[in-house]
Amino acid sequence: MNPSAPSDARARLDAIVKAYDVRGIVGEGLTEQSVESLGAGFVDEVGAAGGRIVVGHDMRDSSPAFAAAFARGATRRGADVVALGLCSTDETYFASGSMHAPAAMFTASHNPAAYNGIKFSRAGAQGISLDTGLAAIRDRAGDYLDEGITDAATQGSIEQVDVLADYAAYLRSLVDLTGIRPLKVVVDAGNGMGGLTVPAVLGEAAGLPALPLEIVPLYFELDGTFPNHEANPLEPANLVDLQRAVVEHGADLGLAFDGDADRCFVVDEQGGAVGPSAIAAIVALREIARVRAAGEDDVTVLHNLITSRFVPEAIEEAGATAVRTRVGHSLIKDRMKETGAVFGGEHSAHYYFRDFWGADNGMLAAMHVLAEFGSQDAPLSQLGARYMPYALSGEINSTVDDVPAAYTRIVEAFTGRAEFDELDGLTVDGITPESEPFWWFNVRPSNTEPLLRLNVEGGDVATMTAVRDEVLALIRG
Repeated sequence: MNPSAPSDARARLDAIVKAYDVRGIVGEGLTEQSVESLGAGFVDEVGAAGGRIVVGHDMRDSSPAFAAAFARGATRRGADVVALGLCSTDETYFASGSMHAPAAMFTASHNPAAYNGIKFSRAGAQGISLDTGLAAIRDRAGDYLDEGITDAATQGSIEQVDVLADYAAYLRSLVDLTGIRPLKVVVDAGNGMGGLTVPAVLGEAAGLPALPLEIVPLYFELDGTFPNHEANPLEPANLVDLQRAVVEHGADLGLAFDGDADRCFVVDEQGGAVGPSAIAAIVALREIARVRAAGEDDVTVLHNLITSRFVPEAIEEAGATAVRTRVGHSLIKDRMKETGAVFGGEHSAHYYFRDFWGADNGMLAAMHVLAEFGSQDAPLSQLGARYMPYALSGEINSTVDDVPAAYTRIVEAFTGRAEFDELDGLTVDGITPESEPFWWFNVRPSNTEPLLRLNVEGGDVATMTAVRDEVLALIRG
């Protein structure tokens, strides 16, 4: 480590440390030098000197070198590194939970190829955000950039460990798919880590018995340049290939994973998207029924404030308690632990499980969908419609230079006909007679860009469309 780091090194470090993770363009703020310092700062912050930490990485070209640099910084400060090599983000959560060790995963998730980043966990797959340790890791790393890393008296070691088979076996133990009807499933891995995990969990690549699933692979080759489409299924354009393939193959459904395979999106046999809120409701009801059958009476399920109104309605109708949260994976992991919730769902297709240390796992959500769908005979389009009775806009982004001014225009326009809530951004809930369709919307500023994100829901399409168009006009001035 060069102790005379550039004077702007700390500023570049500050720019890549976000609210819940590290994310930046490779070669700018995100360099091997900054990553090595973050490895040292991470060990100090989580008190891992003399203990173990887990380090994994995705298939991006820069990820192996970054993981190695992080391990160097960590071992210099006295931690023993369990190096997982290529893995999905939820594999690192599995390792962190099963080994009770802090973890770092190198990935930029769904971002384009020029990006990379780090997702951190405390022991037991607990999240780390700016408010719960990430700011301290950043500051410690900044000091090491400025002054050089001080080697611990006893430096750590590096051990290569492959957890994929154990991860796959654990997920199989949580959701039994052996008795479902045979299903043909197209899976779009987007050239991301689903290309490694899907054959292991849903196939026989990890040495597990065959399931009654015929997997039709789409873009399973691990390629961090994303030659076919961005690994971001939240954008409708990135689902087109999957939707076409499902229809062409006469498949029962399709699954799409993001780059680090911790989020999963579902399409039905007609190629129609089954929204994340519908998936959250399906999984929530399955988890409520499962723990009730085991004798648990007081059941809690989390949902963020942008999921469909149907999600808390379904939870409450099943006799469980629905707890509304802000958006953000580290925050929801904390709330999972605080409330003892059995499950949590987000509008962005992050799904959290108590039996997975409160962490999110897209593969586990997909397995629940396969189990539910495969236990009945109706097509997925019918099942999905049952869990999507209302009209949602999806997330709409607008470039906004003056967010407070946009908020002011919205509040002025809706005062007297709506109630306002600032739990996360601005939620506006319409005051409507029982005879009229309900509506609500949320606007939130992006943490990293000059954007306002709008989500609208209405009791019917006409209501949602009218509210959406009115709000967009106010946002865009």
